[in-house]
Order: sequence, then structure tokens, then C-alpha cells
Amino acid sequence: MLCAAALMGVSVSAMADIAVIINPGQSQVPADDQIERLFLGKQKGLTPFNLAESQPARDEFNSKVLGKNSSQLKAYWSKLIFTGGGTPPADMADAAAMKAKVAADVNAIGYIPADAVDASVKVIKTL
Repeated sequence: MLCAAALMGVSVSAMADIAVIINPGQSQVPADDQIERLFLGKQKGLTPFNLAESQPARDEFNSKVLGKNSSQLKAYWSKLIFTGGGTPPADMADAAAMKAKVAADVNAIGYIPADAVDASVKVIKTL
């Protein structure tokens, strides 16, 4: 029993929290449902940016916020692109690139591992 608890503790601690971030100068903070709509191209306002597909935080964000895995999102965006309904958010190579983009663009919204947050961005939600 103790071993199982220890193993579960290791699993839980191995998963890093994800911070949804905006520019500190942005006064409008989107609600949870608005974050989802922004990243699915269903709402205008802030410009969403994704981490690169190689970044583990991307899969976690997609699952927790969008309720989709990577293949479901690829199918979703393929359909929208084909019908002229939108384009997916641009990819940032890593957390440093995401922070730099969000810090430089007052209308940007993105996400990074929570341990990568610094004063250059404002956290609006932690997953």
C-alpha cells in the first residue's frame, strides 16, 4: 500500500502544472470558456499561440483546456482550413519563445510550464 502511494506521488509530481499566460499590459482577462474558444478559433480578441508539438505541455493543455488529443485537433483544423473557417494558432518552439512572444504582444495568449513563469508575463490560469 505504501509503495502504491509512493508511486502515485511520483506520477503526480512528474506532471508539471501549465500556466495560461497573457501580456501584463492586457486588461481583459478571458474566462475559461473564452480561452477554449480562442484556441479553437471560435472567438476573436486575443491572439493564441501554441507550444510546438514536441513540447509535452502542449498535449496536456490540449487535453485539459480543449478536451482533444493531437490527432483530434489535426482533424479539427484540417476541416476548418479546408472550408476557409480559420487557421490554427502559430507554434512557438519552447517556453522561452512563448514568453518572449507574449511579453512583446499585448494581444497574445499562450501557455507554458508553470515553473517557467517570470515577471515578463501574467498568469491567468494554472492547470
